[in-house]
Amino acid sequence: MKIIFIDGYNVINSWPTLKKIKDFSYESARQQLIDTLQNYASFNLCKVVVVFDAHKVGGNMEKRDEFEYITVIFTKDGETADAYIEKTVNNIGKKVEVVVVTSDWLEQQTIFQRGAVRMSSIEFYHEVIKVEAKIRKNTEKSSIGNKNLLEDSLDKNILEKLEKIRRSH
Repeated sequence: MKIIFIDGYNVINSWPTLKKIKDFSYESARQQLIDTLQNYASFNLCKVVVVFDAHKVGGNMEKRDEFEYITVIFTKDGETADAYIEKTVNNIGKKVEVVVVTSDWLEQQTIFQRGAVRMSSIEFYHEVIKVEAKIRKNTEKSSIGNKNLLEDSLDKNILEKLEKIRRSH
C-alpha cells in the first residue's frame, strides 16, 4: 500500500482554501485538512501520514491519532515535521512506495535521496481537487441510480389501472 507523508503546516500555508481558514483558526484548518485527506486516502486506498510541527511547544510529547487510512502526528518538543518525516522514511527504506508532500525544497531533495517520490504542496492540492471531483461524480451517479420511483412501490394491478386512467384523458 502506498504511503503519503504530508508536512501538515506546509500544506496549510500552501493551499488557498486552507490559508483562508487558518487566518481565523489553525485548529479549523488542521481539521479541514484531515477531513480532506481522509476522503482522499479512502478513495485511493492508500495510507496518509500527516505530520504537524510541535517542536516549539515546550515539553510536548509526540501525539499520534490513528484512523482507518490516516495517521495524524504532532511531533515532540524539539522535533520538526521534516525531521520526523526524514527519520520515518529512512526507517521504511525502499520496502513500500512512499510519497512526501512538502514545498520545502531542501526537504524534497533529502527525501528524494532516500528513495521517496516528492510532490509539492500545490501539485498535491491539484491532485486532491481532481479526486474530490471524481468522488462527487460517483456520488451523483449512485444517487441518480437509486431514485425511488412510485411505480417501484405500487402493485402491478394498480399500475395498470393508473395507466388506463392516464391514457383515457
